[in-house]
Amino acid sequence: MNFANRYLLLLLLASMAITGCKSSEEALYSAVHSNHSVSIGKLPRLEQVVDAGPLYATEGAYPDDAAKVFRQELAYHTAEPEDTLGYGYAKLIITQANVSRTGRALQVFQMATLMTPCLVGLPLEWYRTKVTAEVQIINSKGVVLGTYRGTGHSKVRVAMYNGYSQSSAPRISDVQGLRLALNQIRPQLDTASLNLRTKLVAAGPLEEVTGTAHTTK
Repeated sequence: MNFANRYLLLLLLASMAITGCKSSEEALYSAVHSNHSVSIGKLPRLEQVVDAGPLYATEGAYPDDAAKVFRQELAYHTAEPEDTLGYGYAKLIITQANVSRTGRALQVFQMATLMTPCLVGLPLEWYRTKVTAEVQIINSKGVVLGTYRGTGHSKVRVAMYNGYSQSSAPRISDVQGLRLALNQIRPQLDTASLNLRTKLVAAGPLEEVTGTAHTTK
């Protein structure tokens, strides 16, 4: 790569990090729309526990991203927010998080054409994250009542105008992978919710509410 092309690539990446890309915050924490009616109000209030494990090893996700996404999942889709008593725990366990980058060949083409395709919106590359997760529902006595698993495959493009910046794409890819895994888990919880509710209430409420979220690393 000659100096001029290298300088042009650096200038383009810098401009993508500042302007011309879609909002990362909207992609990270906007409400989940798919299956939005599933499980609302069917389970009693549950304390949140998160073991993000492999997600901490990726280059994208922040330490609190998994807890925020799972808290939103419980608030919108599972627990009854008006309850003051907790009847157990919902524990998120991330068992796998693999990240890959594709489209590197496009960068060679982009540099050969003085980055013109990228300037008109063609992607520079893609970030892909595969997240495998499980959610355990645990009663107030510490008994696991059910375990539900899902796998999410995200694909986030780095591009001007209709993509994300080079700096935000890895994080968005990780978070979207987790969201897609939770999308698979949600209908499983919906199917089991009536039985789970009966068992959670039968075991009684937690003796002491220890907080709204617990994150283990």
